[in-house]
Amino acid sequence: MTHTRRIALLGGGFSDDPDTLLDDFVLATTGKERPKVCFVPTASGDSAGYVERFYAAFSSLDCVPTHLSLFRREHRDLRALILSQDVVYVGGGNTANLIAVWRLHGLDEVLREAYEAGVLLCGISAGAACWFDACLTDSFGPMSPLLDGLGLIDGSFCPHYDAEAERRPAFLSAVADGTLPGGWALDDGAAALFTDGVLTGAVSRAPGAAVHRVTATAHGTATETASPVRLLTPAGA
Repeated sequence: MTHTRRIALLGGGFSDDPDTLLDDFVLATTGKERPKVCFVPTASGDSAGYVERFYAAFSSLDCVPTHLSLFRREHRDLRALILSQDVVYVGGGNTANLIAVWRLHGLDEVLREAYEAGVLLCGISAGAACWFDACLTDSFGPMSPLLDGLGLIDGSFCPHYDAEAERRPAFLSAVADGTLPGGWALDDGAAALFTDGVLTGAVSRAPGAAVHRVTATAHGTATETASPVRLLTPAGA
């Protein structure tokens, strides 16, 4: 049986926003009445406060929330847990540490299997960057390329494109000189849905927030093109 493979990149959500618009978008994308959502806070070192905020937010939504901790691992069978979910929601933090810990526990291969099985993968910041071949990250302090992503989406990625002043020029420069392959950049407040590795939808909770395609030119520069986005509004608005 062939499954639709989907990844949602979030420029916000329960940890940043005063509303649930982007998280509602994720849940609606599953097509399930009461989807099962597993939060993976590895990039934050499994911050207890982050996990508490997840449950505080998602317990009030129409879903079944759970979480996976790897620093104090309680689940022996990662595969059974992850493949039983409708959504795997990856939190922000340190992208390099996230990928390293996942590989030590074998979670990277489990997530690849879940992707192929139709589980919706999503995340914010590091939780969005990890799915690409490469990304621009502050995992090492200054903005640096990370060329060791999971490779579920081709190319590179940059989060917080409009929110952190150093992000955009650093990403454009890295793509222009070939340090990073061309890819995608996401403004805070926007979200992008990739289906089988191709952008198939973009939404925003704030006017002006966008998803940008960034590519190198033959002249040693980089160009950026914003994709059309659908503005989300609260239910009943």
